[in-house]
Amino acid sequence: MFLSHAMRSAVSRAARQVRSLHQSAARAGAGGIFVHRDTPDNNPDTPFEFTEVNKKRIEAIISMYPTGHKQAATLPVLDLAQRQHGWLPISAMNKVAEVLEIAPMRVYEVATFYTMFLRQPVGKYFIQICTTTPCMLCNSDSILEAIQNKLGIKVGETTPDKMFTLIEVECLGACVNAPMVQINDNYYEDLSPKDIEDILDDLKAGRVPPPGPRNGRFSCEPAGGLTSLIEPPPGPGVGVRPDL
Repeated sequence: MFLSHAMRSAVSRAARQVRSLHQSAARAGAGGIFVHRDTPDNNPDTPFEFTEVNKKRIEAIISMYPTGHKQAATLPVLDLAQRQHGWLPISAMNKVAEVLEIAPMRVYEVATFYTMFLRQPVGKYFIQICTTTPCMLCNSDSILEAIQNKLGIKVGETTPDKMFTLIEVECLGACVNAPMVQINDNYYEDLSPKDIEDILDDLKAGRVPPPGPRNGRFSCEPAGGLTSLIEPPPGPGVGVRPDL
């Protein structure tokens, strides 16, 4: 009885200490909120129309799919709508449904499934910090702390000037370059707290820092240099025929 009570108490304390990694994604309207609620900024009457340039892009996208299968273009056309507007109000989803000649529900199903689609307003620079195991072991918490201190916001919040939104995400697939963040489409890797502060300063000044590693690496090669594949590859047939 005592052991059972102690176990429950330990689990309860651990649960309180663990950050909710999905809370910020839900606040951004992705990966957690499936029911739409009209707001002054997000309702069927929210103005949205594709630009003439994007209408031509949509035509090019649809032309890549067989006749009668416009629905297959749902993902790229939603992405185009989000890039134009900055996020995806329900009016943009309805426009995508209209363009692709499908039921709006078919678009909602896609937009609510993929966390890349943001159904609530976000800042100009959308910061996604990875805190999954490899990044955590490389001290991603210090990067998160530096961002919060620099911008004066917490996970799931947007700065008052609408410039930055910060969320915490699962693995972004750059584990060998941990810790890292994704800002809009760019990956910034091998970060220190000073690196992320410099990146944020550049963005505030209207400059987009070059993406990639910040520790001198070109890509994801070993930090200490190559240990294999350091010689030119042999020609075809080597080891197959004795005379080669």
